[in-house]
Amino acid sequence: MKAALPQHVGFIPDGNRRWAQDKGFPREQGYAFGVEPGIRLFEHCRDMGIPEISIYGFTRDNTKRPAAQKVAFAEACVQFAQELTGRGAALLVLGDEASRVFPRDLRAYRERRGTGMKVNLLVNYGWDWDIDGLRHGKLRSSDVSRIDLVVRWGGGRRLSGFLPIQSVYADFFVVDEYWPDFQLAQFEAALRWFRAQDRTLGG
Repeated sequence: MKAALPQHVGFIPDGNRRWAQDKGFPREQGYAFGVEPGIRLFEHCRDMGIPEISIYGFTRDNTKRPAAQKVAFAEACVQFAQELTGRGAALLVLGDEASRVFPRDLRAYRERRGTGMKVNLLVNYGWDWDIDGLRHGKLRSSDVSRIDLVVRWGGGRRLSGFLPIQSVYADFFVVDEYWPDFQLAQFEAALRWFRAQDRTLGG
């Protein structure tokens, strides 16, 4: 069966540090340039009628990076979340809030707030942290539906721990350009490719 419009798309916005380095900026400055592309992508998905999207903010592994980078990507996540809620998104922030690197301003979104298009923002997320929720009865990402399509910028060919249970049958599309150079045409190419896939889901 050929795919139509994906009902849930995951986004891995990679390449921020490499983009900044190529521009002659400190590597941490790249994260701030990723906020505006994220807003454009959200608005495009909302206007298309895609019901749910998930976006990588940063992982628990990312917090091993230098302090300036940790501050920069946490601030970018807060700004992005505030922009989303201002545009009516039904926002859920998913990640290890027990850590001091989890932004205080995002704690209120550890339960979904809003009634618009569902947006799941992964902040200080870890696949093992997520699955460890089963010890207490359910995945910590239990409110997140199965993903149809994952799109990754920056040329990487790996999930990097991105919602492994929900991504189990997701098609995977790679954009070689860095995330701050996002263009809507890149996502449209991913959607055209997705529609051409024969998605039997094992049947």
